[in-house]
Amino acid sequence: MQGIQLGMIRKVLVCSPRFPRLCSSSKINKQVFHGYACLPRLWCSIASTTALPNSPSSFSTSTATRKHSEALVYNKHGEPSHVIRMESQELPELGEFGVRVKMLAAPVNPSDINMVQGTYAILPELPAVGGNEGVGEVLEVGNKVTSLSPGDWVIPADAGLGTWRTEAVVNEKTLTKVPHDIPLVCAATLSVNPFTAYRMLHDFETLQPGDTVIQNAANSAVGQAVIQLGTALGIRTVNVVRDRPDFQMLEDRLISIGADYVVTEETLRKPEMKDLFKKIPRPRLALNCVGGKSSTELLRHLQRGGTMVTYGGMSKQPLTVPVSALIFNDIKLRGFWMTQWKKDQPHDSSQLNEMISRLCDLFRAKKLTAPLHTEVPFKEFKIALEASMKPFVSCKQILKM
Repeated sequence: MQGIQLGMIRKVLVCSPRFPRLCSSSKINKQVFHGYACLPRLWCSIASTTALPNSPSSFSTSTATRKHSEALVYNKHGEPSHVIRMESQELPELGEFGVRVKMLAAPVNPSDINMVQGTYAILPELPAVGGNEGVGEVLEVGNKVTSLSPGDWVIPADAGLGTWRTEAVVNEKTLTKVPHDIPLVCAATLSVNPFTAYRMLHDFETLQPGDTVIQNAANSAVGQAVIQLGTALGIRTVNVVRDRPDFQMLEDRLISIGADYVVTEETLRKPEMKDLFKKIPRPRLALNCVGGKSSTELLRHLQRGGTMVTYGGMSKQPLTVPVSALIFNDIKLRGFWMTQWKKDQPHDSSQLNEMISRLCDLFRAKKLTAPLHTEVPFKEFKIALEASMKPFVSCKQILKM
């Protein structure tokens, strides 16, 4: 302390937020600038806010050393290309139960787009960071975190986490650990589409090998997962897609991942479908992501007592259910939302963990793969958003951080 130079003291005082108050006393001014008698007492006042240059430690966290993240933020609802901006955000303090996560990859899902547009069932407070799905690597954990360690891979435990960012500090409870020996894109797209496909195939009908499932929007990410999971379970799938110029190419691709039959919406309404169901059993389960006329046609082909599960409404048209389907065929109509499924079992993670384990086993065995996708650098997010909004989209956009 005795070797501190007067110039250094002046520099510290000028940099200190306490400088005006300290200098208001002529006694302190005289002591500081004309002698060192008050240095021990003065040092205690200065050290609470500012460290001396080249000192071995700092007594406070400077904003210059705080970590930052790049995030895709929207301050109002609207079309994603109009309202989403990339912003730099300061990360909060870690805290006892905090986890700092480096995001590795995050997809652009229809539900993400709907959330930005303001049309989804749940909406975060604005401003909000986009994205509900993705995978990240744990960089740092708070001193009371018990379930995670640096190096672990994690996915969101629920919707609304905001995955379109480079880093985040979140509570331990908002994350679910996943194995890091599966492909990165498989992990990034695990918690929405494969989860949804898995639950719909297991929770509504007790399906056996040889049974039939019919679904529309079969080229969607959920549809592709249904095909592959159905193949692994020995279940036949009848897959309905919209009419399109490249139908043959799409049919070939879906068959290559295990589809038994691929038909267009137009074919679904033709009498030739009766011939198909002379070869295979009528479906016990129908999966509807479209609504409108498409869902009505699915109903017509269900066997007596079968179930139609609706998990989306791409046509934005209501379901039209023939009275005869309910009275004479005892058809059951159900709905499914993965977010609600998670909320219904907040204290029991056994089913979730079992599902993750089984799906990851299929990834390792290459019986389940990521949906057809394009990887887009995070800085080029506008390309991914625009591509996700195009009609007849079968290719998932994946933001790579």
